[in-house]
Amino acid sequence: MAETKHEDKTARHLERLSEALDSGTQFQVRKLLTNLSAAEIGDLLESLPITKRLAVWEMTDPELDGDVLVDVNDEVRATLIRGTRPEDLVTAVGDLELDDLADILDDLPNAVTTKVLDAMDHQDRVRLAQVMSYPEDSAGGLMDPDFLSVRADVTLDVVLRYLRMREGLPEVFDLLWVIDRNNRYLGSLKLSDHLTRQPECTVGDRLDTSLKAIPVTMPAKQVAMEFEHHDLVTAPVVDEGNRLLGWISIDDVVDVIREEAEHSILASAGLD
Repeated sequence: MAETKHEDKTARHLERLSEALDSGTQFQVRKLLTNLSAAEIGDLLESLPITKRLAVWEMTDPELDGDVLVDVNDEVRATLIRGTRPEDLVTAVGDLELDDLADILDDLPNAVTTKVLDAMDHQDRVRLAQVMSYPEDSAGGLMDPDFLSVRADVTLDVVLRYLRMREGLPEVFDLLWVIDRNNRYLGSLKLSDHLTRQPECTVGDRLDTSLKAIPVTMPAKQVAMEFEHHDLVTAPVVDEGNRLLGWISIDDVVDVIREEAEHSILASAGLD
């Protein structure tokens, strides 16, 4: 039912957008795009013929361009990249999360890739290489290597000050990962504990060990099943030594579910 509603909504947007494009009213097109998310714009671009697709791409908010490139399928992404100036591509993908950048980096022209990598600090380049070293359809390929972790012996007050020092927090953020001095995963700390517990309480006092970490080699389809079966919003990813490598959010898993659904539809029609 939810999928049907999504398809109906996309169809309505597509109809209005096509009418605006046919009438040559760029103002109306831009107005329609303003109210859409990157994922919704991606759906529309995949549904449009190439001439209209490139016209809409030209009018998309540049701040959304990177996220749109991540959301569209490989064929459409290649079309959009060919129709975009290299300097605009550098700007578009420069602010992407490392796991999203890893998904599309190989699709970018070499000159663009070089500029994007040169603009990164050493730590981010190492993290990006780490993600790209794993198969795309594995937990390692899905994970974001930029994670927030704390030690069990610190107080909640210290954790709160640590969070305030950061420039920003992830959009999907419900848990902090707790590790030992050797970076081994111990459990998680609910973000709500910062608001309901005494500041002098330690992380170890509120440590939740029920959330099991996801092995970095776990196939993406199985990761999606873990999220579904355990109603997860986020989950930690570890190596064979239980060392924390990164984390996966529900946003990444939704993409996997979508791709599997699209694959099933194409396969049922005898298409690759």
